[in-house]
Amino acid sequence: MKSLLVAIWQWLIKNKGNLMIDLYKWLWSRVGGRPWTYILRDTYHKFEVLWLIGLVAVGAVLGHWFWSYIFWILLTFAVGYIGGHLFWGKDWIPGQRADDTEQKK
Repeated sequence: MKSLLVAIWQWLIKNKGNLMIDLYKWLWSRVGGRPWTYILRDTYHKFEVLWLIGLVAVGAVLGHWFWSYIFWILLTFAVGYIGGHLFWGKDWIPGQRADDTEQKK
């Protein structure tokens, strides 16, 4: 029994990255129908002013609630949001689906 548990544990450690990707794919295929990064990119490009106002508002609220940690919270949020959803990765294609590599113009 112990060796079975060890084998399962080793398999989980070995395939951890694949399991997380599979879990994420399972979630977005049922909620939204395509990767959430693509959905966020589309909404950002459709409603840029609204997103900017919202980000400033969130920053102001967090500034009042967590003043002593505000610099680190805003820095982490800004780097993660901007880098992860807007600039890193593939080029933005309006209405991009998970299986799209490029869209004809």
